[in-house]
Amino acid sequence: MNLSIKDVPEDVAARLRDRAARNHRSLQGELMAIVCAAAEGEAAGPSGRAASSSADAGNGLGTGSSPQGWKTVEQLLADRRSRGWAPSAAGAALPLAVDIVRAQRDRR
Repeated sequence: MNLSIKDVPEDVAARLRDRAARNHRSLQGELMAIVCAAAEGEAAGPSGRAASSSADAGNGLGTGSSPQGWKTVEQLLADRRSRGWAPSAAGAALPLAVDIVRAQRDRR
């Protein structure tokens, strides 16, 4: 489904672009995050991020939670595993990225 908002004031559009940049997202990605948060009924603070719980106090990186739009590698891996993903046995035979980079560096 496509949604469209017409006649957005330039100052609002500029603030949305700035917010998207702060969150390391495209404008489209930022708008999707805003719409999803609104549809889920999340309370958003002035920054547009969901209100923090006590676990998020301080830097916003409390256990099991991260700022909107950010996940650690461990969280991404846990998400994939929770959906039934398992690493391929064939992948174990492939070279590690660090080894590839080192080999290229050593060729210089």
